[in-house]
Amino acid sequence: MWVVLALLLAFSSGALSLNKLNMCMDAKHHKVEPGPEGKLYLQCSPWRDNACCTANTTAEAHNDNSYLYNFNWNHCGIMSPQCKKHFIQDTCFYECSPHLGPWIQKVDQSWRKERILDVPLCMEDCHNWWEDCKNDYTCKTNWHKGWDWSSGVNKCPESSKCRKWTEVYPTPKSMCEQIWSNSYLYTTHSNSSGRCMQLWFTGPNPNTKVAEYYLNNAQQHQSFALTTLLFLAVGSFSLWIY
Repeated sequence: MWVVLALLLAFSSGALSLNKLNMCMDAKHHKVEPGPEGKLYLQCSPWRDNACCTANTTAEAHNDNSYLYNFNWNHCGIMSPQCKKHFIQDTCFYECSPHLGPWIQKVDQSWRKERILDVPLCMEDCHNWWEDCKNDYTCKTNWHKGWDWSSGVNKCPESSKCRKWTEVYPTPKSMCEQIWSNSYLYTTHSNSSGRCMQLWFTGPNPNTKVAEYYLNNAQQHQSFALTTLLFLAVGSFSLWIY
């Protein structure tokens, strides 16, 4: 029984960590495996040493109505440059980051087989994003669904109206968590804490250590739960024998 316990713990730990610290999502424009991309474009350049995106993808990420998703940032008038830069950065992070493994979930969607859920964002990233967009306008809370795509690009549905950003998203937390169907989780961690993911960085990628921290926590919780179940099983087996 103890041999079985040890083998199950080792297997579960290895299966959980397999590739999760350096992997790409199974999604529309992601590479199969991360690797160097020396010519990533502008705001995507921090990932050039190890990326899940190609140079072409990063160039398109900076274009309005790019072929990536045909998404129209200007659905409620022209989005301000200071606001748009955060959405470009968000796109770079989503397309390029090889360290999102702990938060990747399986989905059954026509354009992707995996997504991210509850990625812990650094407080500064979320607050700066909201602050730079607070004078812009939008008609929807969740930008992942509910658009009118009849023209080939997203338009506000007839039942909606354009409202000021702060009416749709009263707080940075509401924006970061709601705009992409809980892809991000608002945190009060600072970008020096090692406990949250940064959308922008210079030098070595700080998100590597963050992903490792959360993956290790997940492994510890899973190992504890499995150990508890197996101890209960051993106890029940012993009682049955005697």
